[in-house]
Amino acid sequence: MPAIPSIDFHCHSHFSDGALSPQELLQLAKAREVQQLAITDHDTVRAYSPQLLAAAATAGITLVNGCEISCQWQRRGIHVVGLNLDLAAPGFALAMTLQAQARNDRAQKIRDVLQRLGLDVALPQVQALAGDGVIGRPHFAQHLVSTNQMPSMAAAFKCVLGSGKPGDIKADWPTLETAVGWITDAGGIAVIAHPMKYKMTLTKLRALLEAFVAAGGQGLEVLTGYQDAQRIDALADLAHRYDLYASAGSDFHRPGQPWAELGRVAALPDRCVPVWTLWS
Repeated sequence: MPAIPSIDFHCHSHFSDGALSPQELLQLAKAREVQQLAITDHDTVRAYSPQLLAAAATAGITLVNGCEISCQWQRRGIHVVGLNLDLAAPGFALAMTLQAQARNDRAQKIRDVLQRLGLDVALPQVQALAGDGVIGRPHFAQHLVSTNQMPSMAAAFKCVLGSGKPGDIKADWPTLETAVGWITDAGGIAVIAHPMKYKMTLTKLRALLEAFVAAGGQGLEVLTGYQDAQRIDALADLAHRYDLYASAGSDFHRPGQPWAELGRVAALPDRCVPVWTLWS
């Protein structure tokens, strides 16, 4: 499939778990000739400053307001990307406050668990590692390594922070229906992010999409970073089956990850209706 570097509707800045500032993301997008860009940080829209909007206009890049919202469906963690959002909508501002509180509560619970295991953890030090972003398990792992309590981040995850370990604390996320409602109430388009990453059976994925559509969802991420042709075709079929608009994004977090390079998005299959036709 030929590469189309003009669209990228899924990437992250240092305000969530990305390595680059919003301005650095914009510079990279310009270098790669991206024409429309959505910065979709996890549960925050702090990237969208007046300075960034002015810089995007100067660079000739259309910024599409976006956010990747954490939620749950049938006890599974699901991510829904909101695109073309009205960030000034009062309900959406409240939603971001609630999500930030959920993340802060989770960080405190992880700290408490690690301390009960005899590890010395201070949240201000962990926040310093996260910088302007939200605290995640990798920051706790960094702290444990930097304070010589673990030999490596891999060891920290293997012992206390990885899946199924004591520090693998789930946040109190809203329901899928609530997340979609936040997005649609802000005039945005709700898109299921990276559907193949949930490792669901096809039957379960169809059930998710049925619930998503019933809640008002309109889009499916048919392209997420590098995917093989078989997965792209399968997702295109699902988008067609449920009358969902197709979205595309790299899920870029940092340079040096060839499977998620900013702006390196393949062409959507011809049978897909691109999500950006809703506002272009």
